[in-house]
Amino acid sequence: MMENCLNIQKSLGWCQGTPVLPGVRRRLYYLSKSAILKWPTLPRDENGRATSAELTGDFVLAADAKWKYIDHLPDKAQLTSEPQGEVPSQTQLNKLTVVHPGVGADASAAAAYINNNDNVFLVQDMADNWRLVGCERWQTKSTVSQDLGQGPTGTTSTTVSVEATDETPAPFYKGKIEAEEGDFMADGSEIPET
Repeated sequence: MMENCLNIQKSLGWCQGTPVLPGVRRRLYYLSKSAILKWPTLPRDENGRATSAELTGDFVLAADAKWKYIDHLPDKAQLTSEPQGEVPSQTQLNKLTVVHPGVGADASAAAAYINNNDNVFLVQDMADNWRLVGCERWQTKSTVSQDLGQGPTGTTSTTVSVEATDETPAPFYKGKIEAEEGDFMADGSEIPET
């Protein structure tokens, strides 16, 4: 029996009138989990309980691996989280849906490698926080569907739907993002010199 079972709950305040902007930004990043050598972690107490939803550390990627991006229609994007399972083993099911407007060869090829791979996704909310969808412990289910539209007023789309189990609702990531178009820090700071 554990002797130190201190309560780790904290108050959750909100000042009336403080804006909480909905939605996600236009560009997200994704990567195959097989390209990740080391993952950032959730801070934990001595009983193994996550004490924060903010990851610590950086992703360490395999040589020549870079985060790929998907540009999408922000008005059609959604990131949600819901509980699953039963106490004391409840987890969160994080769900991401984004709609890329293209249906060309590149979008069609993306469907093949996203559908058949275990991926992780980084999404930026309107408060400039990066959220992680996908974790080291459980497989991420990603599905891509296409719609070429109907008639002259129809809409074309490539829809990426992601379901990922995690311990918390889409954890926050503030570390380094090594992207195709250049590296940057998710928290907006300068990249530390090594």
